[in-house]
Amino acid sequence: MFFMSESRQSGKTLLKLSILAAVIGGIGGVTAELLHRLIGLVTNLAFYQRASTEIVSPLASPLGTGIIIVPAIGGLIIGLMARYGTPFVRGHGIPEAMEAVLTKSSRIPPKVALLKPISAAISIGSGQPFGAEGPIIQTGAALGSILGQALHTTASERKILLACGAAAGLAATFGTPIAAIIFAIELLLFEFRARSFIPLVIASTIATGVHIALFGNGPVFSVGSADFGSPINLIFFLVLGVLCGLMASALTRLLYIIEDLFHHSKINTYLWPAIGGLFVGIIGYIVPKFLYPNVDVFGPGYNVIGGILNNKFAFGFLVVLLLSKGAVWLVSLGSGTSGGVLAPVFMIGAAMGGIFGLIMQQAFPGMDAAPVAFAMAGMAAVFGSSTRATFAAIVFAFEMTQNYHAILPVMLASVIADAVSNALTSNSILTEQLQRKGVLVHHEYEADPLDMISVSSVMTTDVVTVPQTMTVGQLIEAINQHDPRLTRHQALLIVDDQEQLTGIVTRHDLLTAAREGDLDESVLEAGNRDLIVAYPDETVRRALLRMMSSNIGRLPVVDHAHPTQIVGYLSRGNIMSAYLKRVQDEAAVDKGWINISVRKRIKNALSVM
Repeated sequence: MFFMSESRQSGKTLLKLSILAAVIGGIGGVTAELLHRLIGLVTNLAFYQRASTEIVSPLASPLGTGIIIVPAIGGLIIGLMARYGTPFVRGHGIPEAMEAVLTKSSRIPPKVALLKPISAAISIGSGQPFGAEGPIIQTGAALGSILGQALHTTASERKILLACGAAAGLAATFGTPIAAIIFAIELLLFEFRARSFIPLVIASTIATGVHIALFGNGPVFSVGSADFGSPINLIFFLVLGVLCGLMASALTRLLYIIEDLFHHSKINTYLWPAIGGLFVGIIGYIVPKFLYPNVDVFGPGYNVIGGILNNKFAFGFLVVLLLSKGAVWLVSLGSGTSGGVLAPVFMIGAAMGGIFGLIMQQAFPGMDAAPVAFAMAGMAAVFGSSTRATFAAIVFAFEMTQNYHAILPVMLASVIADAVSNALTSNSILTEQLQRKGVLVHHEYEADPLDMISVSSVMTTDVVTVPQTMTVGQLIEAINQHDPRLTRHQALLIVDDQEQLTGIVTRHDLLTAAREGDLDESVLEAGNRDLIVAYPDETVRRALLRMMSSNIGRLPVVDHAHPTQIVGYLSRGNIMSAYLKRVQDEAAVDKGWINISVRKRIKNALSVM
């Protein structure tokens, strides 16, 4: 009955979450489109003094040198919004959503859903070098969290709804449902279970449907041939992966060095975004005017990314773009303005891949790998290794281009870059900020060993029982005689004349009865008859959760069909022993990892349970 009722409740919860996910998917898709239009409106008003929602580049603005101060004004507005609205308008967007999941029971203040997209539109629309993805992810996450709070859902259910909102925003932006799902799993859910995966797929699918309805079914970036040529060319992509890993590590360290410089300065916190914006304006004006024409560091730069993937730019253009875009993005984001990491990192990675591809073509004229393959591989590798969402990055590369010819080099470069980045930095560009706040993020996911162990495999089958007619005094006397069968456990099962389970008595129960002078009462009266039990075919994890929720340390194990028929005894010691054995088997534990003294202490602890 327990399993049946639990299964029914789980099914109802999944149905409820799936329906809410569908609603969130639709809202997230529409919200993403509204934010893009709002960005276009701000851009046109700020740089062209006209009312239009079309996304345009500020480079053709008639303001001349006046474009230098536009990003600074946008940054100043962001600072004021952070001061008088909410500090959540600042930052990447994704770390804030991660923090809500990890430390705040997936609760995001409602005003974030309103102020974050407005701040992002002002920031990006005024020329700051960001994409809208991070803010859209945080806005979608806020919408999911708000809906969950309004319906009084549990923290676990809110986490799923928050992730659905984030994935919906990302899927609606790029039309990449699979990548959005994987991204949410890797960075927000921290689990892969049916209860979260099904709603996540529903939300992403519907949001992508909204994207298709608005923009069509084509790829975000149309590219030509991405054939990597002969398999021997994979050597070049391996080298590219190493370079991308180094780049990702450098970006992470430089970003937080710049953040530290701002934090150590004596400038008012709310003026930082204006300073970052001024730097963006200066570089954005100087670079195309004096260094290289048409290098655009303003805004998300989706057109530039598309141009790189189509091999439209010369070597010099890519070098200047890489350096200037990287510089303005790091300074602006480090100043604490509102913006994301996806589009800028995509551009930096694609530019790096394009540069490397052109160099390899010059060095090896006979190489038959398409330049597009290098740009795609660089884009995925830098993004994946800097965010530690490598799987999502690989899928992003294919879904955004709908070109699968470069699948091998993209995968190889991405995992090599991830390995290099892991070796050089302990945190990603998204989690370093959380680490500094004391929030720990585990980048690797594994199945809970206790979910793979059955109660029957760890329980004690040689169960010690006492008759329900025995008195407290008789049992205490027997224990004092150091009967090993009676002293082995902290609790003893009570049975009737037919050896059927009727209760359980703990040493605490006996001490209480003795202290009150009730030595003549039966152990059944002194013990507990309202039993919580385990079943031999359930997982140890499920039994452990029952222990913890009831604040008890042992469970009688009974037969499903005959709930008073004892088949075993499960204690915390049984569970810890099984867990330790599984860890030893998985990690090949030796004396260097757990020394003899530690093992002895563990065994001593287990012996008293």
